[in-house]
Parts: sequence; structure tokens; C-alpha cells
Amino acid sequence: MNQQVADLSAPPAPRPAAPRHAHPATPRLHVPVTHPALRILVVENEERAAKALAQDLIRRGYRAESVTTGSQALRVHRQADLILLDLDLTDLDGLEVCRSIRAMSDTPIIAVTERGSELDRVLGLQAGSDDYMVKPYGFHELLARMEAVMRRVRPSPTVRTIEHGPLRIDADVRKITLYDRPIDLTRKEFDLLHALAIQPGAVVSRRQLMTQVWDDAWSHKGRTIDTHVSSVRSKLGSSHWIVTVRGVGFRLGGP
Repeated sequence: MNQQVADLSAPPAPRPAAPRHAHPATPRLHVPVTHPALRILVVENEERAAKALAQDLIRRGYRAESVTTGSQALRVHRQADLILLDLDLTDLDGLEVCRSIRAMSDTPIIAVTERGSELDRVLGLQAGSDDYMVKPYGFHELLARMEAVMRRVRPSPTVRTIEHGPLRIDADVRKITLYDRPIDLTRKEFDLLHALAIQPGAVVSRRQLMTQVWDDAWSHKGRTIDTHVSSVRSKLGSSHWIVTVRGVGFRLGGP
């Protein structure tokens, strides 16, 4: 099968009918692209879906190309900064392709498949993937996972002082001021606000907050997050400082 490569020099082609990764009813979320020059290799068994996903990524500022077989992926994977690897390939076993790429390079890999059992996830991660997504999935979730993977492999310098309008957060001394007035927050309230502030404009999921603030991604703590969010809003004097994105999480707002 011929390799399908997105033409990065030509204007974006008309968008084909939505592939399996699309969810037309999904609310519009803004996922900021913090690594816009990344080269993404889309390895997708279905040619139409592969080309559509590559075009979507190009529209978001990435450089992307697509191939439809494992053998093509093994030939061109070294040109990529991140690989979206379909494990349900027709020519080669997707897990073996993943293992082969990982044996030759440390390029981050997000495995994509229709198989979503715990065993399948374990096998995918053990084969060398950095993350695992089950079809059908949302495009914005994919972008968020790509950014999360790249933050792990290419961490940004730690920002010790954050200024967001009149809000100033000093991580070294754990001090918060609003319009130069000190705000007295508890340890968890500070950690919650800081977790949102280091990703301005991004929606931070409840699970991510549980991991970062409470060091617990899996247990259900009832309305723990909501209680702390409410308290922080009250101390900052406005509910607009922390915006709730229903069904997803929270993001930092403004006065």
C-alpha cells in the first residue's frame, strides 16, 4: 500500500466526512498547543481516517503526516517527534511495531486501538507506548493527551512566579496576592489554584487535579474539589476566577 503523506506546503484540503475519532456533539474546548512545531506521525489502518486526522493536526499548528501500515511506520518513524500508533494494523502486529520503534528510539508513542480491556491496556503500555487511547475518542482529548505526553518528555522550566492580571502567585514562598493584597489560602487551596495557574487557558480535568493536589487519581472524594474551588472563589472575591467546564474540569479565569 502506498504511503499517504499530508502535503504541508499546500492549503488545507476540504475536510472529509468525520472519521471514527470525531464527535460532532462534543462542546468546543480550547486546548492550547504548547509544542506547535512538533512533527506528528499518524499510523492509522484506515486511509481516510489517517488523512483526516493528519489534516486536523495541521490545522492546529502541528506538522503531520500519515501512513497506513506498520512497515511504513518502521521506515519513517525517526522523522517524528511523536507517534500516534494504531495497534489494529493489517500487515504487522501493532504491539510488535510498538516494541520495534521503542527498541530503536525513545520517540513518545500514543497507542490507539478499539480494544479497551485492562489486559489490552497493560500490553500496550508494556510494549513501550507512553499512553493508550480507545476508539472512538474525542479530538480534544487526543490533543490534551499529546500535550501531557510531551510535557513529560520535554518538561518546561518550572515557573516559580505566576502573574495573571492582578493575581500573583509566588510558589517559592507559597504566597498569593490580589491587587497587591495578600490572600490567605490553605495548603490544598494554594495547590489547587497553582495547578490551574500553571496552565492558563487550559481545562484541567478533575482527575488531573486529584493527582496533582491530592496525589490520588482514582478514589472518589465526593465534593472535595468543589468545596475547595468554592472556598478559593470566595477568598478571591469572585466566582469568575475559577471557571467550571461541565463534565471536564476547571480552568483559571479572571476578575
